[in-house]
Amino acid sequence: MMAAIILVCSVVFLLQFFVSYCRSLIAASIKHPLSAEVQDVTGIKSSATGDDFARVVQLLQLCPDRPEDRSGIQAIGAYFGLLGFVRSSVARVIPSLLAWTETERGQCTYFAAVTLERRIAFSRDMFAQQLET
Repeated sequence: MMAAIILVCSVVFLLQFFVSYCRSLIAASIKHPLSAEVQDVTGIKSSATGDDFARVVQLLQLCPDRPEDRSGIQAIGAYFGLLGFVRSSVARVIPSLLAWTETERGQCTYFAAVTLERRIAFSRDMFAQQLET
C-alpha cells in the first residue's frame, strides 16, 4: 500500500514538473513573432489552433534537424498529446478546462511554428556555407 502511494505521488510530481517545463518552453516562443514566410507556409495568420499542430510538425520533419530543438519539440508533442487526452476526457465535464486546453494546444502549435522558422533559418545558413566552399 505504501509503495502504491509513493508511486502515485512520484507520477503526480513528475507530471507537474513536465507541465511546468513545457509551459516555460511555450512562454519563451510566444515572444517570437513569426515571419511572413512561415505564416504563409503554415497557414497561421493571427493565432494558431490545435488543429494545425500535426501539419506544422509534418513541415518540421521536412527540414534538417537542429540538435537544440529535438528535445523541445518532443516534449511539446507529448504535452500536446496530454492536452488532447485531457480535452477528450476531463474537459467534457468542466467547460472552463475545455477553453484552457484549446488555448494551450494553440500555443503548442505556435511553438512548433517558431521551431520551423528556426529550422528554415538553419537550413539557409547551411546552404550559404555550402556555397562559400
